[in-house]
Amino acid sequence: MYSNNLSLPSGCILRQATSADKWSIRSLVFSAKLDPTQLRWQQFFVVEYEGNLIACGQLRNFVGVQEMGSLVVKPTWRGRGLGSLLTQHLISQATEPLYLECLGENLSQFYSRFGFVTVAFENIPSSLKHKFGISQFAKQLFRVPIVFMKYCQE
Repeated sequence: MYSNNLSLPSGCILRQATSADKWSIRSLVFSAKLDPTQLRWQQFFVVEYEGNLIACGQLRNFVGVQEMGSLVVKPTWRGRGLGSLLTQHLISQATEPLYLECLGENLSQFYSRFGFVTVAFENIPSSLKHKFGISQFAKQLFRVPIVFMKYCQE
């Protein structure tokens, strides 16, 4: 499991998003070419530096489960532990079994360091199957390397 000894870079603040963050969140998510649906600022945590959002991530709520998604770090801030810190924070905030979908082996290896394990689409809870079904379709039809994962505490 990944170390919990991460700290924010100097001058950065991790906080719950506010309505004023709505367009900055959308901009970050669009810039990363992530799923732009279900972007509800109320579900986001953000990292800001000097009043500018540099990272974000959200916990989407479904019946009996949550999905971690829209995790983005601005390219100029990557490699400083912000993605890891946000991932750990979102895991700590989850109140239901936690799932995610990611693109490719590199991202699945990143999330596995935090306790996420690959799960077959057939084992996804029914409340998430509709949302993840589009990805499953792309995976089967176009061979998009999408990986479904579930958080498993040790």
